[in-house]
Amino acid sequence: MSSATLELVQQMMRRRSVTPDDAGCQEIIARRLKPLGFALESMRCGEVSNLWARHGQAKPVLCFAGHTDVVPTGPLEQWLSDPFEPSLREGRLYGRGAADMKSSIAAFVCAAEEFVAAHPQHQGSIALLLTSDEEGAAVDGTVRVVEKLKARGELLDYCIVGEPTSVNKLGDMIKNGRRGSLSGTLVIKGVQGHVAYPHLAKNPVHLAAPALAALIAQTDDRIDRTQIEPTLGGGSHARRQVRVRRDHHRWRPVRA
Repeated sequence: MSSATLELVQQMMRRRSVTPDDAGCQEIIARRLKPLGFALESMRCGEVSNLWARHGQAKPVLCFAGHTDVVPTGPLEQWLSDPFEPSLREGRLYGRGAADMKSSIAAFVCAAEEFVAAHPQHQGSIALLLTSDEEGAAVDGTVRVVEKLKARGELLDYCIVGEPTSVNKLGDMIKNGRRGSLSGTLVIKGVQGHVAYPHLAKNPVHLAAPALAALIAQTDDRIDRTQIEPTLGGGSHARRQVRVRRDHHRWRPVRA
């Protein structure tokens, strides 16, 4: 099994790009795109490496977006092979970044190479937006690049994100857009008391229950239910984090 895409993804997988370290992945990509006439712009933000590459000046702008960082390996003894040494077993590629998402980046780059070589005077523009800050804080990555592009009037018309969405086989699912999120802080103030006088106390846990029920029941009429699963409501996979602070609810367990 050999292909330009496979060779490129294996080359990047050997780079230990644990977030936010790019470990030279974007340099590999830049070296391949520069001979094709891509305008390359490195945007460094703190420890984060970002790359904006564009071929053409006209609209519309079709952008391939992705990230070169990977999550930590976890216990190495639980791996069958070195996570940073790509391994081919029974027609599958194993290692950090094989699915999320150095394989997609390799496909982006190779597709762009073939297309530009065949159509050097193509209409519109082809761009790549890459960051090493997706698996971590995700503060100085794509957001910073988009802010800079927007400030100079350089906007994207279409964007393809190579995150893995396949379920059973390659290409069996493509997601049309992604849901956003709404974050907030809910402060519930209770009144501490003694178990002998519960009517004088206010348990913030009890007060929280109706508020949480109301949040879960929230829906958005603007969502087409035939096209996307609601973020809020029963059966959704949305994750919520509740942080409890004593200085907020001012209560403590008591014993009779």
